[in-house]
Amino acid sequence: MTRPRFPDVLGGASDLWARTPGWQRLIVYLLLIFGALVLPAQSIGSFMTPESDWSAVLFYPIGIYILLAIGLNVVVGQAGLLDLGYVAFFAIGGYAMAKIGISLKWDFWFIVPVGIIIALAAGVILGAPTLRLRGDYLAIVTLGFGEIIRITANNLSFTGGPRGLAPIPNPPSVKGISQLQFGVLDTRPYYYLCVFAIVVAIILVKRLERSRVGRAWAAIREDEDAAEVMGVPTFRYKLWAFAIGASIGGAAGVLFAAQTISITPDNFPFLLSIYIICAVVLGGSGNLPGVMVGAFLVAWLPERFRAFADYRVLIFGASLVIMMILRPEGLLPSRRRRAELAEGTGGMGALGGEVGAVETQNVEVGP
Repeated sequence: MTRPRFPDVLGGASDLWARTPGWQRLIVYLLLIFGALVLPAQSIGSFMTPESDWSAVLFYPIGIYILLAIGLNVVVGQAGLLDLGYVAFFAIGGYAMAKIGISLKWDFWFIVPVGIIIALAAGVILGAPTLRLRGDYLAIVTLGFGEIIRITANNLSFTGGPRGLAPIPNPPSVKGISQLQFGVLDTRPYYYLCVFAIVVAIILVKRLERSRVGRAWAAIREDEDAAEVMGVPTFRYKLWAFAIGASIGGAAGVLFAAQTISITPDNFPFLLSIYIICAVVLGGSGNLPGVMVGAFLVAWLPERFRAFADYRVLIFGASLVIMMILRPEGLLPSRRRRAELAEGTGGMGALGGEVGAVETQNVEVGP
């Protein structure tokens, strides 16, 4: 009996996009950036989040989730490594911004690269001894790393303990530009800053994806043993994936801390790692537009359903289940990723592949 499939409308759009000339793509990119910049308009917010401040929601969780999903997609979607402790790098970036800003009084623009480098170094330190593990074992180790960072921050006076660190300085305002006056009440300047960070991250990740590094990640994701036999230095490229993902997570942490003024260990729960993984899988692991759409939905749906009080979590969970039943490969999977899932080699161990393989099998039942 063949299991009925949801019409692949989005897959057709993906094929059409693949045939689109470069200059037309550039126009679409510019229109998307323009659309992102006008999103904080109140007329849009009254529909999107009638119970919440739309511009605040746009920065956190939506903008920060998208930035984190781009970073985690490098690790999970492109290299096929299941990381359950990604929130640790977000926390490291946040605490780097808080500690340096409060103690050393450095300017925000000097702290950004330092926070990114610290998070990148943390990714290398975590990856060096653990990336020889695979599948569930790697997931367990990364899960432990995420909890170690949170518990350590909760018990050290250096990080402020349970009370955290405050007051974290805001980024310097840009004279003469009213949209870039960074303060406490207006979150729109932080959202514009987040859009800029997302654009930079997209350019970086796409450049890597089309390079030798990206092809090595794809080879590792499809079959690590075969890649190693063919001469790909798998450990080195997996470490690259961890470092790039960690640096983007650290950048998100710096932005988050600069806006919130005060951070505590409770800002970095294990559940946040799960939300970002949900965003990556829901949107289409390995496909950048897909994970961005997934992150937007995971961040926005709970705020849209806020009027339902505690039931909004139930509605949010039911929405995710329905989406994954109709689109187990994600909302916007890449063509390569869709083929891998159909063959049962979906990366993240065999987690994604098993789902896709079952979905595409024809199972005869009955006499």
